[in-house]
Amino acid sequence: MEKRKGAGIGFFEKYLTLWVVLCMAAGILIGRYLPGIPALLGRFEYARVSIPIAVLIWLMIYPMMLKVDFQSIRNVGKNPKGLFVTWVTNWLIKPFTMFGIAWLFFFVVFRGMIPTGLAKDYLAGAILLGAAPCTAMVFVWSHLTKGNAAYTVVQVATNDIIILIAFTPIVAFLLGVGGVGIPWDTLILSVILFVVIPLAGGAATRNYVTKKHGAEYFEKSFIPKFGNVTMAGLLLTLIIIFSFQGDVILKNPLHIVLIAVPLTIQTFLIFFIAYLSSRLLKLPHDIAAPAGMIGASNFFELAVAVAISLFGTQSAAALATIVGVLTEVPVMLMLVKIANKTEGWFRYD
Repeated sequence: MEKRKGAGIGFFEKYLTLWVVLCMAAGILIGRYLPGIPALLGRFEYARVSIPIAVLIWLMIYPMMLKVDFQSIRNVGKNPKGLFVTWVTNWLIKPFTMFGIAWLFFFVVFRGMIPTGLAKDYLAGAILLGAAPCTAMVFVWSHLTKGNAAYTVVQVATNDIIILIAFTPIVAFLLGVGGVGIPWDTLILSVILFVVIPLAGGAATRNYVTKKHGAEYFEKSFIPKFGNVTMAGLLLTLIIIFSFQGDVILKNPLHIVLIAVPLTIQTFLIFFIAYLSSRLLKLPHDIAAPAGMIGASNFFELAVAVAISLFGTQSAAALATIVGVLTEVPVMLMLVKIANKTEGWFRYD
């Protein structure tokens, strides 16, 4: 498969952790000194879904869905082993290891530091992260590890189809095991709003623009027009969320670190499960590295969206998904370095 040219990690993506910290500070200050703003925004809801945040989340997710080329699925049969690694890791292993590791830390290791009520909410946020494999940022990680770009597209495209089917039942099952109430209507509505609609919109837009102007125009001219729309939508969403989360954070600043610990351990674990499985199957490095990256990273935009819809902007579950955003970039950059330094593992005699 031919590799596509791609730019390295962008300015906003490279310093995403810094922007998240700044948004955290801005949101907390707004919540503390301008409480009328979150109070006003909180009035605009429908079926427990915040309308202002829904609009911002669409701004986050729609540009990413434009990058998914479902036509590439026709190439699935050419080299299925890498896809099997991705599917098994993301859907049969990752959600359940995330649940197990998060439960262990929140209810056992950190038992004396996190009240039971908050532990349940943090567990819910971790579950949402674990059930949402990466959709967009993985293209960046694939590029940085010299991954096969065309194969990565197939991995991502098939993952997005599986999300439509598997995300809701997996999340509902694990929330139930964790003792968290399951608002099925809101959960299903969230998937429709934040997966089905933007995914269909992205596919329709891709199809229309490609037919009218050609694939080269779509890739090189149309998609770049959206530039940093996704990051802008994400950062504005974070400011709103943290404006509601101010009291929780100020009273429990240590909890940010406590949440980050199991999320970081999970990220390393899943990466090595997929990466070393690829080595056992004797897959080339340019397929193995993206497989590890897709498993390790999360579709945190979806996790944030569903957490807000299910539990509200002021919930500890939403806070847990935000910590996932906070830890994502620095941890993934470390894994990129590991993948690049171990490329020699995948040279077979």
